[in-house]
Amino acid sequence: MTREVCIGNIRVGGGNPLALIAGPCVIEGEDHLLKTAERIQRICAELQIPFILKSSYDKANRSSIRSFRGPGLKEGLRILKKARETLGLPVLSDIHQVAEVQEAAEVLDVLQIPAFLCRQTDLVVAAAGTGRPVNAKKGQFLSPWEVKNIIEKATSTGNHNLLLTERGTSFGYNNLVVDMRSLPILRDFGYPVVFDATHSVQLPGGAGTASSGRREFVPYLTRAAVAVGVDALFMEVHPDPDHAPSDGPTMVRLDDLRDLLHQVKRIEEALWR
Repeated sequence: MTREVCIGNIRVGGGNPLALIAGPCVIEGEDHLLKTAERIQRICAELQIPFILKSSYDKANRSSIRSFRGPGLKEGLRILKKARETLGLPVLSDIHQVAEVQEAAEVLDVLQIPAFLCRQTDLVVAAAGTGRPVNAKKGQFLSPWEVKNIIEKATSTGNHNLLLTERGTSFGYNNLVVDMRSLPILRDFGYPVVFDATHSVQLPGGAGTASSGRREFVPYLTRAAVAVGVDALFMEVHPDPDHAPSDGPTMVRLDDLRDLLHQVKRIEEALWR
């Protein structure tokens, strides 16, 4: 059993029910985020799934200089704070620079280390040094056992409020695969493990100036990960992913979310309860 990490009033790991981290890839505006979050919240309340809202104030790791990045740090944090206060939800977003950490920690319930930055020692240490929970995404270039180094960096601050996220591994050019063996390997470190169901189907740089993806495989990988055993799911969700400005090919359509969560809830109850 993994240790328990408290995120707002939600307990992740430690034998607690499967939690969901979800929301649009990037903040597209206050109204869009609040309406999307409210719909996800209603679905999760119906299915009794703890829900943490995710959306990025800045997508710094983009393929092209012309890619949409979001509203930026200050406006993005304002919108996330509004969602937090209006809907009573814990909120998570990516951080990219040490200079962002303290300001972000004043609003965010979870600081997320992007996969491409998981080896950035100063960033990991600064994020953990705030005392906030940290979600460290395993880089596409790392083996699961190398995550031990990320754990040592974060916990060197005395902060053990750590989540570990599997999001696929590079397999040749412009492709990712998920090795389900990674999930029990990561859990053996004793920290809650999250499966990123949407980035795992990404085709990095597959569209030339943007990443592409295979959204149709999200349900299969999600069900498999829950069957193997994880503490939370990470899904980017959008009302109209085909017209989203970021990660559209991998995001779950909001209208499809309830059915998928209902399936994984049944798997969890059958295998782990």
